[in-house]
Amino acid sequence: MLVAAVAAISLALLASLPTHAAQLQSPIQNIGVRPELLKEVGIDQKLNSPIPLDLAFRDERGNPVRLSDYFAHGKPVVLSLVYYNCPMLCTQVLNGLVRNIKQQSLDAGKEFEVLTLSIDPTEKPALASAKHDLYTGIYARPGGAEGWHFLTGDETQIKQLADAVGFRYAYDAESKQFAHASAIVILTPEGKISRYFYGIQYPARDMRLGIVEASEGKIGSPIDQVLLFCYHYDPSTGKYGLLISRVIKAAGLATILAIGALIFVLGRREHYALPEGKG
Repeated sequence: MLVAAVAAISLALLASLPTHAAQLQSPIQNIGVRPELLKEVGIDQKLNSPIPLDLAFRDERGNPVRLSDYFAHGKPVVLSLVYYNCPMLCTQVLNGLVRNIKQQSLDAGKEFEVLTLSIDPTEKPALASAKHDLYTGIYARPGGAEGWHFLTGDETQIKQLADAVGFRYAYDAESKQFAHASAIVILTPEGKISRYFYGIQYPARDMRLGIVEASEGKIGSPIDQVLLFCYHYDPSTGKYGLLISRVIKAAGLATILAIGALIFVLGRREHYALPEGKG
């Protein structure tokens, strides 16, 4: 049974090999020549760096909170920085996020927390509350309303958190809009930056692996642990890629075990097939 199980896992991993090479640059790196304002915009990855958990904000009910409140229960945290009156990109970021977590078997509020913070200091809890009701309504899982939090705050606190995660943005006074990148950040239960995911669509497998990895294996299934062994995070793409060498090693181990089992079975058969008195 052990041989069959190992062989099955190896075959499954080999079958999941990508059919084309992943992009080696993030969307941010592909922008090329940019207007002056956008030169201030981007994401500087700060993997394993801590965020300041003493920062103070207000939640969607207007209650004063600190970031540490959302890390008190030892769960990974999915962080998104947007602004609620954004006419374009932020809505796509939130739509992509809610689509992703709806595809997860892990539950927001149970296995992980979700934090969404407005980078616009003029936005107030009433607007955060409307966004909270909209997106937790779409998420529509028990406990989701308590697991996804929409925050507002003053400029100093917002800026400190944005700087801590490397989220650079700029305000365009002419259009009265914020120029910013699109990404979400996975934080460990201790408040350290674990993973970045770029864009507005986040593959369900990648997000799940990121959450499981940030939890240090405290959540997820045994299959997740096997996948984490065979996949590695590529910071340049914000995705998990199949690590070929590990798959080859796993397949080689399965082959050795299978050959060993076959030799053992054949040896036993030969032993019992010998004429009486010649064994």
